[in-house]
Formats: sequence, structure tokens, C-alpha cells
Amino acid sequence: MCHVIVTCRSMLWTLLSIVVAFAELIAFMSADWLIGKAKAPRGPMEPDAQPGAPEPYHPTLGIYARCIPNPGVQHLQRDTLCGPYAESFGEIASGFWQATAIFLAVGIFILCTVALVSVFTMCVQSIMKKSIFNVCGLLQGIAGLFLILGLILYPAGWGCQKAIGYCGHYASAYKPGDCSLGWAFYTAIGGTVLTFICAVFSAQAEIATSSDKVQEEIEEGKNLICLL
Repeated sequence: MCHVIVTCRSMLWTLLSIVVAFAELIAFMSADWLIGKAKAPRGPMEPDAQPGAPEPYHPTLGIYARCIPNPGVQHLQRDTLCGPYAESFGEIASGFWQATAIFLAVGIFILCTVALVSVFTMCVQSIMKKSIFNVCGLLQGIAGLFLILGLILYPAGWGCQKAIGYCGHYASAYKPGDCSLGWAFYTAIGGTVLTFICAVFSAQAEIATSSDKVQEEIEEGKNLICLL
């Protein structure tokens, strides 16, 4: 018989797990990892910029994506067009960024899996006689390590030609040159910190769902158990 057990700590852990997974996924897909200095509409690095654009623009560059100014197609109303600059994995601008993409992808895959499983922890609290919260917490810790490796390797790729085109000739490994860091990079860092918080907090979720009060409710024959 399935006992649905809902506690404040287990629900908070589930929500945090989902938020972390989505935050890391959105950051990974974003082009706003590096923000280049303002350039003239027909600057040397963006020859396809819109002629007559009234203001300079800030090009942005991600791990595999970038944003460029709208080339002037009439049916497009956006000021910028964003999309992947690499059509295949091998076209990613730097070997370090390729490694970053692998580590982040593995970490995000684990986080998304845990987020999906966390939804079912209200009904299933153990798997193969092991606490599902502890298993998920361990997986989140492993995912956090992959994310850290990816974030450490990412700045090593700032010396690639693609980054130099956006950030100037002073850009090099761990030196962004004329670029500034975008929200996606900070989101990835924040998500990594929250990943480890989730890993630690999973133990509290396990304690809350296996407490004496929960056992008493089960012995009384209740199938839906909600506790603070």
C-alpha cells in the first residue's frame, strides 16, 4: 500500500531540487556567459550587423551559443538574434569549453533525473531497502562535483579565437579581457552551490519522512500523512 507522506522539509527539498535542475539547464543553454564590450553597429567582428543601427550593441557568447544583432529581416522585430554558433560538438570554440559542456551536461542530466524522482518521494521513500532521499542526495553531490569541474575549466577557454573576437586581444585563460561575466555564469555558480545544499538537506528530508510521528500515522491506517 502506498502511503503519501508530505512534510515541510521533504517538500522544500523537492522544490529546491527542481529549481536547481532548471536553473543549471537554462544557464547551460544561454548565450550570456560572456558579455563583450559595446561595439559599433558595423564593427570589425560583426560584419553582418544592421546598417544604420542607432546604438552600439553588446555581443554575448556562451559555451556553444551566441547573440548577434538583427541583420534587418523585416518580419523579425527583435534587436538581437540568438542561437548556436556550433552546429556540432567539434565546432565548439575551445577544447576546454568542450570539456565544460560534457561535465555540465552530465551534472545537469543527474540533477534532472533526481528532480524527476523527487516528485515521487511523497509515495516512495525507499528503493532496494535504501532511503531514496539518501540515494538522491548522493547523486546530487556527484552532480555538484561535475558542475564544479565544468565551471573550473570554462575560464581556461577564454584564450580561444572566438573569445578573443568578442573580448579583445587581452583575453586569455582565466582573463576575460574586455568582456564581463553574464548572468548565466553566475546562475551556474549559484546552482552549483544550491546543489550541495540540496545534497545535505536530503538527509533532513529523510529524517522528516521516517520520524516517529509518521510511523504513528501509518499505524493508525492513514494513507495521506501531512506533517510540519
